[in-house]
Amino acid sequence: MKKILNDPKEFVPEMLDGLLKAHPDMLSFAGGDPHCIVRADSPVQGKVALATGGGSGHLPVFLGYVGKGMLDGCAVGDVFNSPSADQMAEVTKRIHGGKGVVYIYGNYGGDVMNFDMAAEMVSMDDIEVRTVLVKDDVASAPPDEAARRRGVAGMVFAFKLAGAKAEQGGSLDEVEAIAQKTLENTRTMGVALSPVTLPKAGRPTFTIGEDEMEIGMGIHGEPGAKREKLQTADEITARMVDALLADMPLQSGDRVAVMVNSLGATPHEELYIMFRKVHALLNERGVKIYRPYIGRFATSMEMAGASLTFLKLDDELAALLDAPAATPFFVQA
Repeated sequence: MKKILNDPKEFVPEMLDGLLKAHPDMLSFAGGDPHCIVRADSPVQGKVALATGGGSGHLPVFLGYVGKGMLDGCAVGDVFNSPSADQMAEVTKRIHGGKGVVYIYGNYGGDVMNFDMAAEMVSMDDIEVRTVLVKDDVASAPPDEAARRRGVAGMVFAFKLAGAKAEQGGSLDEVEAIAQKTLENTRTMGVALSPVTLPKAGRPTFTIGEDEMEIGMGIHGEPGAKREKLQTADEITARMVDALLADMPLQSGDRVAVMVNSLGATPHEELYIMFRKVHALLNERGVKIYRPYIGRFATSMEMAGASLTFLKLDDELAALLDAPAATPFFVQA
């Protein structure tokens, strides 16, 4: 294992300390616990607040999207571990501006349990919470079992659009509805090329051959749908596009936002090679790419590989996507 770190047990606390020192104009923390990240100007009175949370190791997800136009707060767990219910409740109480709170987070057992507990805890303070689960990973379950799907990079679009609606003064019902609508129109597919090493473990979480790839692997190293010989960039990209279109058919004239996301180690150069193929395949079908997002948006430490996300847009969703946002990892004027 080669990592730039000190004591592996201090990996997350030191990361959070550095992040808070780097962005004091955008970020603060609640309850004396740096794991409870909030907007520096929170609570924003009269605005529906948005919160998320999850394990570390996925930057920019989750805490990297706390800021104006996106999230109000985020509870941070250890690497690949859920934050506690107490931490989520602390975030919720700090960001509540009188209009309720919407939780948006990935469909993982530990997160669901702790977030549900947090919602019960803050209800005693008369804080109304709505929950929207992210289930965009098409490789994790078939369409008829979509409720079991994992939440991956598509959650960034939910943060962005629901955050824009909240910033515009939307009600609790309206912000929740936009988050749901966004995710109903979002699909993601990933391909992993290498394992990831957790700082405390000091060894890879799984093994994969130098000439192999895992189709549909999860961001915590969960098994994918199939392991195969490594293919060319165009072949990999075509497989991903086909999987997304099989699950969410697009017609000529449709508009989509496209996210080509590095899982950590894959450089931008390779992502742009993939986007080139995505552009060609969608152009053949008469589908317009409304906005491309290419880079690191939801990672798995130093895992090599990429995910592809499509968000099908209508006028309402496109306008919210265009709205400004400013967080440490996402700036849109």
